[in-house]
Amino acid sequence: MTTRLVQINMKARDDSALGRFWAEALGWGIDSEAPGVTNLEPVDITYPDPSAVCIDLIARPEPKISKNRVHIDLATTSAAHQAELVARLKDLGATLADVGQGDVPWTVMADPEGNEFCVLEPRPVYRDTGPIAAVVVDCADPREMARFWGGAMDWTVHEVDDDHATMRSGKGVGPYLEFLRTPDTKSGWNRVHLDVAPYRGDDAAAEADRLRALGATDPGIDQSSIHWTILSDPEGNEFCLLTPR
Repeated sequence: MTTRLVQINMKARDDSALGRFWAEALGWGIDSEAPGVTNLEPVDITYPDPSAVCIDLIARPEPKISKNRVHIDLATTSAAHQAELVARLKDLGATLADVGQGDVPWTVMADPEGNEFCVLEPRPVYRDTGPIAAVVVDCADPREMARFWGGAMDWTVHEVDDDHATMRSGKGVGPYLEFLRTPDTKSGWNRVHLDVAPYRGDDAAAEADRLRALGATDPGIDQSSIHWTILSDPEGNEFCLLTPR
């Protein structure tokens, strides 16, 4: 048994409006499975597909009060493409953001609800990822995060050191999952988190037990009304174990 990363879950005050922004930003299709839920995915895939990590936006009234510990990096193919993309995102409602990055070749931005993301300068490693180069998770210990998530999923760990770790689908397609060492500490629930899913035919309860044996913990909330399982990774980041698919 194993899981794979299928989507990120992003809380939003207005899921429809924020969904329209990200659909335009990524060139993806937009749908809704229920009121207060907006689903984004490429128009040419059948979900789930390793070539893309999709986005679910979920309506929540709580305001964003601190820097997200999970963010998206967008890929570009040239300096001109990077400049064009930044300009287009500004026209869609994004703004430039300062998270203490200093003088760097990438551009840090915030979407219309303040969620940080980066528009990267062209990098060969991201030439075939699609519009999302990487999903980046702030952490204290990239080595421990690579150990846990490398065991949790059937993704391949590409590099690990004290400051950074990277993973990608074992099929060699889609965006990377990266763990970046930062001095920030987690406070409150993450407004953006990872959703993983076992494969069709696997036992979800057994998979939850396997993840706990790797170091996942239960966040201590009532889950009796939902059909998925909420767990936390070794650094306390919440994630959802969805039904097998």
